[in-house]
Amino acid sequence: MATAGKNLSAYDLGNLPNSAHFRVGIVVSRWNPDITFALRDGALEVFRAAGIPEASQRIVEVPGAFELPLGAASLLDAHPELDGVVCIGNVIRGETAHFDYVCAGAADGIQRVALDHKKPVMFCVLTDENKAQSIARSGGEHGNKGVECAVACLEMIALQQALQTA
Repeated sequence: MATAGKNLSAYDLGNLPNSAHFRVGIVVSRWNPDITFALRDGALEVFRAAGIPEASQRIVEVPGAFELPLGAASLLDAHPELDGVVCIGNVIRGETAHFDYVCAGAADGIQRVALDHKKPVMFCVLTDENKAQSIARSGGEHGNKGVECAVACLEMIALQQALQTA
């Protein structure tokens, strides 16, 4: 496994873009809340560290990962001032093909929302074989993917803003 024994969530605050003026959203699934809320908290930690005021953040909850795309589209429609959104979910493989459909639907839908709205809509959905893998990626030995997605969201917002002013 490429991530064995590695925490991939370390970031240098000095390398983050000036984000105090950014407006961001989080759509988080309530399914597996011990995992998803830890990911949400990791993303919020980055937004706070980057200087984004709480008043410039919107957080909504949806039932599961499959509902993330509609939640993100609805959030962006209700708050068009948002510069980007992080979609957070967790799907753990079970005994049926349900896992494949939920993961594919969430991934395709989140990408579609990003392209339709022309804004960063980040895929922070853990698609793991078992709960231990999810724990390792939501604040455990492999870090917190919520942190990584929030950092990527800020970088993409900065890129879009730089290209719009160029």
